[in-house]
Amino acid sequence: MRSPTVKRRRIAQELRRLREKTGMTRAQAAKALDMTPGNLGRLENREITARPVVVRAALALYGVTGEDAEVLIELARGATERGWWQNYSEIMPDWFSFYVGLEEEAVMLSTYEPEIMPGLFQTDDYARAIFRLTAGDENVDQKVAARLHRQDILRRDDPVEISAVLNEAVLLRQVGSAPQFRAQLEHLGELAELPNIEIQILPFAAGGHPAMTGPYVLLGFPDAVDEPVVYLDNFTRGQVLEEPEHFTEYQKAHMKLQVIALNPEESLKKIRKLTGSIG
Repeated sequence: MRSPTVKRRRIAQELRRLREKTGMTRAQAAKALDMTPGNLGRLENREITARPVVVRAALALYGVTGEDAEVLIELARGATERGWWQNYSEIMPDWFSFYVGLEEEAVMLSTYEPEIMPGLFQTDDYARAIFRLTAGDENVDQKVAARLHRQDILRRDDPVEISAVLNEAVLLRQVGSAPQFRAQLEHLGELAELPNIEIQILPFAAGGHPAMTGPYVLLGFPDAVDEPVVYLDNFTRGQVLEEPEHFTEYQKAHMKLQVIALNPEESLKKIRKLTGSIG
């Protein structure tokens, strides 16, 4: 695992699962661990990070010993580390920091965007213009730097696999100057040629579709124990949906979008055509 966020998520899930497997209530377990039920609840809900000594005591209480225990204790040690995104804590709210920590570990992303270029695809100029339009000039350099740092997952040794469906409006709504927007579309075309990135354009001619309520990102992880999630955001904050039923419904919607959108080859032709039309 690369991400301490995913390590914390795994530890929290495992401690809760093991406690429930023993039949112990939260109050009973907390008393045995010499902590309050509230603190144990916050630990199981990832609101606080479980220190290795606490994880060791909890595992002993739940009857987990030997190699199984050591694996989880080692995870707990890693969970206390800092991710690169925590260097941007002044401009990155906690809810988005949690998402970026999940994104760092993901091996699969499926996304739909109706209006804006996905953050992972944005150029410096496009990102800068978006931040100024939506949040003003404060801390723009830091925000852009953080956004560009996120894009490392596209070209690392084991790059994330991405399926992106973009509404045609994303290609037509100019953000920044004409040269800057042309550079953004050129960059999108280059990304579309990478083997790990599939970009499909949803044309206006397709009519109504399952994702008309808004954008989303689906994240899948390398280990099946870490269940996939859905990320939604709006004007003021984002939300991670971790219940399996949410992921299933959004996954169905994404598959439908892939069918009605232009295929990757046709989409790349459209991207290049629109790029060439910008003076």
